[in-house]
Amino acid sequence: MTDLTARHLPLHRGPAGWSAILPGQAPAQVLEDSTTADVVVIGAGFAGMAAARRVWQLEPKANIVVLEAGRVAEGASGRNSGFMIDLPHELTSEDYAGAGDDRAMIALNRQAQAFARAAVEDYGISPDYFDQAGKVNGAVSDAAHAHNESYAKHLAGLGETSEALDAQAMREMTGSPHYQSGLYTPGTVMLQPAGFIRGMARGLRRDGVEIYEQSPVQRITPQAGDWTCVTPKGKVTAARVILTVNGHLESFGVERGRLMQVFLFATMTPELTEEHVKVLGGVPRWGVTPSDPMGTTVRRIDTGQGGNRIITRTCAVLRPGMTARASDVTRAARVMQNKFDARFPQFKGMRMEHTWAGHLCLSLNGVSVMREVADGVFSACVQNGLGTTRGTLTGIGAAELACGQSTDITAHFGAEAAPKRLPPQPFREWGANTVLRWKEWQAREE
Repeated sequence: MTDLTARHLPLHRGPAGWSAILPGQAPAQVLEDSTTADVVVIGAGFAGMAAARRVWQLEPKANIVVLEAGRVAEGASGRNSGFMIDLPHELTSEDYAGAGDDRAMIALNRQAQAFARAAVEDYGISPDYFDQAGKVNGAVSDAAHAHNESYAKHLAGLGETSEALDAQAMREMTGSPHYQSGLYTPGTVMLQPAGFIRGMARGLRRDGVEIYEQSPVQRITPQAGDWTCVTPKGKVTAARVILTVNGHLESFGVERGRLMQVFLFATMTPELTEEHVKVLGGVPRWGVTPSDPMGTTVRRIDTGQGGNRIITRTCAVLRPGMTARASDVTRAARVMQNKFDARFPQFKGMRMEHTWAGHLCLSLNGVSVMREVADGVFSACVQNGLGTTRGTLTGIGAAELACGQSTDITAHFGAEAAPKRLPPQPFREWGANTVLRWKEWQAREE
């Protein structure tokens, strides 16, 4: 066995907006000495929290340590759209319909939702942070409307329900005249993702799990049958390590040259005034994903989730260095301002309060990496842009593997192929971003 050494540590552009609108956190508990554990989980996002809880369920007397590079809920888990989706949601398809065994994947997705829902109840997490309100695929163009019709037929063939919304219904819901139609599906959970993850951390600490923040793992070193996880100020030695670092798996030397490091961007309005809310109309809480996956996601939230605000998310860029550029954020902010203005002309020019980049990881063939990557080291990584659901699933699965359990989750991900090798640089970055920009232009209305 050899060292697993991190070549990159997470670097985030902009604040984690979902966390920024919540009350401040207590000072971080930083790992500052040498200790031991039965299981170390690296990463405190959706996969890491799920892995820690699942190990605790299977081995309630185990000494579990979680090491987080930054603050809880301020990495990718506080930078996503907050959709925990149950239905097929294949980002590389035209209408989200997957090409695999959809019924099996739907069942697994709902298992992830049930696992999260049980944690909400157990840990006393606010139900506002875990709201099964469903979501809408919004369509602007005729082509996008056709995507919705195709997706509805696909769902009907799976025995799943959906509801077609016309332009008037979309306006009554969103307050926006932008959409031609929509397709409502009831199973999606609308998260306040930072609130949910903070609640998971509180609950795990209540149950005896040690969570250290601002303690990035720089190296994982084999030592007499165990592994020592080295941070800037301390180290933890354990027989089992679970990596829940998504795309940073490649930083540790695993699946190098096979993972697509992609960034999406988001903006969030200031809290809307009573007059703004009156002018906007619509309902106080909703989420719209674009019928074309390269379009724009929009959410409205209310006081229960951090204030009356509108979130806009779009623009994708591949950066193999695992860090978005400042120029990427500047361009995305400009694009998203235009998207916001088009949807809400009554608020045209409203300046956004928060703008940020969020890191996600995809594989060319859509597989995750949920397996034992070294003797005693398990991975719950590569969520393919579906971090809240897929991360929860792979976190559960990696914990089950680490505890010697075989389940439908371990069977599903264990049967997946390895990620396909990507084209070499510089063709990878240039080619991917050319395709992404072209698809973004095609979906510009969406």
